[in-house]
Order: sequence, then structure tokens, then C-alpha cells
Amino acid sequence: VQLQASGGGLVQAGESLRLSCAASGRTFSNYGMGWFRQAPGKEREFVAGISWDGGSTYYVDSVKGRSTISRDNAKKMVHLQMNSLKPEDTAVYYCNAKDKSLNEHWGQGTLVTVSS
Repeated sequence: VQLQASGGGLVQAGESLRLSCAASGRTFSNYGMGWFRQAPGKEREFVAGISWDGGSTYYVDSVKGRSTISRDNAKKMVHLQMNSLKPEDTAVYYCNAKDKSLNEHWGQGTLVTVSS
């Protein structure tokens, strides 16, 4: 599966962004999907994940309550709605797909910059 992330940009603290990830290739519904981020000088970290059918979602504590991950299997899309953005949310955000054999695929990343 190939992944293309989009939707990043420069926003002020308190504003919102919606990140999108378009998938192509193999059956999208075979994959659990996730968003990770990497801030300058830091390791990549998990942000949010969603099961293959959208029935289960997972969030890192720092974004819980401010973010919503969703997917549309028919359109092969996954989204991350991020509200009340903080400067510490600044990072490159990566889309991730993982199949039942735990094979992973990564998108190219989209930059989110939150100014204070």
C-alpha cells in the first residue's frame, strides 16, 4: 500500500487542522491505520490509531480529547482532526499502515507548525 499524507500547515495555538492520508494499492481495509509524529530532535512517536473497521481508536495522552482519527474504507482515506493545537504539537506527521502480519508502510509526512 502507498500512502500520501496532506493537510499540514502553519497555524496559531488554539486553531485546528485536519490531516488526511490517501492510500492506494492493496485492500485498504486489511490495514490498521495510524498517525505518528516526529518533532525536531525527538524520536518518532505514536499519536493516534484506528482499527481496520474503525471500531477501535487509540490516542496518545497528549492529544486525547483534542483529536479524532477516522477512516473511510470506500475512499481509502484516514483523517486526523486536531483541535486546540499547541506549540508542542509541532512536528512532521506521518501516516502508517499495518497489516495483520505487522508489516508496516509509511507515508512521506506532512509538517504541522503551531505558533504561540
